[in-house]
Amino acid sequence: MRVLHTSDWHLGRSFHRESLLGAQAAFVDHLVETVRAERVEVVLVSGDVYDRALPPVDAVALCNEALARLKALGAHTVLISGNHDSAVRLGFGADLMERVHLRTDPARAWEPVTIGDVAFFGIPYLEPELVRGPWELAERSHTAALSYAMDRVRAHPAARRVVLAHAFVTGGEASDSERDISVGGVSHVPLSAFDGADYVALGHLHGRQAMSETVRYSGSPIAYSFSEAGHLKGSWLADLDGGRTEFVPAPVPRPVARVRGRIDDLLTDARFARHEDHWLQVTLTDPVRPREAMERLRGRFPHTLALAFEPDGATGSPARTPRIAGRAEIDVALDFVQAVRGEQADDDERRLLEEAVEACRIRESV
Repeated sequence: MRVLHTSDWHLGRSFHRESLLGAQAAFVDHLVETVRAERVEVVLVSGDVYDRALPPVDAVALCNEALARLKALGAHTVLISGNHDSAVRLGFGADLMERVHLRTDPARAWEPVTIGDVAFFGIPYLEPELVRGPWELAERSHTAALSYAMDRVRAHPAARRVVLAHAFVTGGEASDSERDISVGGVSHVPLSAFDGADYVALGHLHGRQAMSETVRYSGSPIAYSFSEAGHLKGSWLADLDGGRTEFVPAPVPRPVARVRGRIDDLLTDARFARHEDHWLQVTLTDPVRPREAMERLRGRFPHTLALAFEPDGATGSPARTPRIAGRAEIDVALDFVQAVRGEQADDDERRLLEEAVEACRIRESV
């Protein structure tokens, strides 16, 4: 059986206000062609199908098109909800579709989709606060929630088990474009939580990663932050019968890159010519901030999207944007308290802030 592992489509997402719908549509074309050419029987989508709980209509239309085209090829598609998705909305009609298998209800995480002799278990993103009560967990953590679900998966008498999950496994490398899922400052789950599965198709982290021979992240199909400039995007093609796994690169409609230097060098040096069609994050190192820098840069690099200024030899506190980007919401909130008041939040204030962050995350996931 040949399985194609994808995740984190984030349909409807923009990149510094640039629409990515065309790039996402190109990925769908590539996905369908890969399934046809490689005779893939099952496509796995390990969460974050959409970028937000209420996706725009063109994103929903693209998802519908993708699933219809995969079904027309005779392939099965197994999808789970991620922390960006609304589990209720994504799961609508789950029992009415043929060859499209939606797993968004935590209570069904150990009910397999059986195809041939392989049982596919879709574990959606598990918000610890929502499952702690029903599952009578001893603690509110991602490890407790996933361990509970995997214990029941391992108890199933299946010949072969493939697990889809949306989580942050210890040792994984994050990028700037994943939303923080930490609970009380802890977001990781141990690799050992997935023991007993023949293959684990992970989602959440946007870079492809092999956590072990059988536990992998496919990463997002296109770059969603400049921190992903060095990523190779695509999907894992797993031959469950032959025990072989290979990475299938996806098309790159427009590469992303980071460049830095003085503005005159950037505008004249031939070594920067290869970046002229890239989406760019530019950091200027001139001792004095150049006038009309963005307009001048876009004369050579028309797709410059982000501009920073870090003069050579400068000292002092860093700019606010780098301090915030990619950090957990609770850390940003605590820094704000200290900046405004001049002293750190006490333990009671920290607990209130953590509860507020968790309440916002839960409200977005339903």
